[in-house]
Amino acid sequence: MTTSPAAPNAYDPWFLGTPLALPGTPEGVETVELPFTHFTVVLAPERRLAVLTAVNVDGARLLDIDRGDDWHLDERVGVDAQTGPEVYARNDLDRGHLVRRRDPVWGDRAVAQQANVDTFSYVNAAPQAALFNQGELLWSGLEDYVLEHARTYAARLTVLTAPVFGDDDPPYRGTRVPRRFWKIAAWNAGEETEPVLAATAYVLDQSTQLDAIDLSDAGRAAAAPPDLGAYLTYQVPVVDVGTLTGLDLGPLVEADRLPVPVGARPADLGRGSAELDARWTRLTRVSDVTL
Repeated sequence: MTTSPAAPNAYDPWFLGTPLALPGTPEGVETVELPFTHFTVVLAPERRLAVLTAVNVDGARLLDIDRGDDWHLDERVGVDAQTGPEVYARNDLDRGHLVRRRDPVWGDRAVAQQANVDTFSYVNAAPQAALFNQGELLWSGLEDYVLEHARTYAARLTVLTAPVFGDDDPPYRGTRVPRRFWKIAAWNAGEETEPVLAATAYVLDQSTQLDAIDLSDAGRAAAAPPDLGAYLTYQVPVVDVGTLTGLDLGPLVEADRLPVPVGARPADLGRGSAELDARWTRLTRVSDVTL
């Protein structure tokens, strides 16, 4: 892994009071570590997308900052290493934040404003179906639930997010559009003087929505929006995120609040696998989340 010059206030592995280093990246995958304000993006240039993002969230110091919409390329890496504006033009794909815009926006106002700007880097985006972020049962609702927990209890969180790179991700305009995304939330479940790491993990599958989008550039009229119920959101064992991505999740696996079923072995985690129903918890409401 190569590392860009460190930015002040970048991802802090000691933020929770117990060490949580960035996960190790998959063997054989070239990556570039890009620090930002309160978060870090680990970019896989060959895929033109992040293999990992990690953000520190201080619920006691969150600020409301005007959103803005200044998407920009990162000058620290080449244009060919990023999924830039051409991928999102004239189609039903959104520039989906990986590190969510509001998560790193905390602290002194000037620092929070810079964090807000930083989240609009194209290296912090991935193509997502236009309805991906709608509804409390989908990605945005899950993120709101996690963020509001931090705000309500003045808690500190570390949130890791990225696409799952799948062999069947469809090619489009020089990149490949991920079918699935993962997220891990981590926090201190102990005392300040005796921290205890806790974590939960999630996977969202946008395959049905992606299949409904014309990615051929053939000029076909856009299909009608698919039923939101087709978005599949799961709480999953943390270890399964490691299996799906090849990341070394270190202490997060032991910190998992979702018990792995007794006798369960590393499973076939491909989309449509019959083993997923026994191993993953389908979320139908935010109260289904185990924290």
